[in-house]
Amino acid sequence: MTRILVTGMSGAGKSTLLEELRRRGHDTVDTDYDGWTLPDGSWDEERVSRLLAEPHNVVVSGTVENQVNFYNRFDHVILLSAPLDILLERVRTRRSNPYGQSVSQQAEIRHYVETVEPLLRRGATIELDGTRTPQDLADEVEQLIDGTE
Repeated sequence: MTRILVTGMSGAGKSTLLEELRRRGHDTVDTDYDGWTLPDGSWDEERVSRLLAEPHNVVVSGTVENQVNFYNRFDHVILLSAPLDILLERVRTRRSNPYGQSVSQQAEIRHYVETVEPLLRRGATIELDGTRTPQDLADEVEQLIDGTE
């Protein structure tokens, strides 16, 4: 049973990577959707605990303040990163998630790249380049799932 967390800034490609893994038949959970986060933006710790207690491989995606409470329950914590200009271009043009469309949200992303991303980097067991194709990234994550990397 392999449990992987994919974290990173908005626009890094987390949801796109999970979509590719899901297409390949992997169990994935994007905590931005379906009630995984509480009104304060933190993970619902009881629900996440139940998910991670299930006996199966799972790839979870999200970036929330209390995710650090679960790092010891993941086999790998992947930081998916990309240069700021790419992050901002992606959030400006995406249609699947409205976050990042406004000037104030883009300023927030700039601030998070400076203040939050370094914390994510320290907690990560591996960093992947979010400018790579989703297929290449999924290949690498599958190696982690299979234990071949």
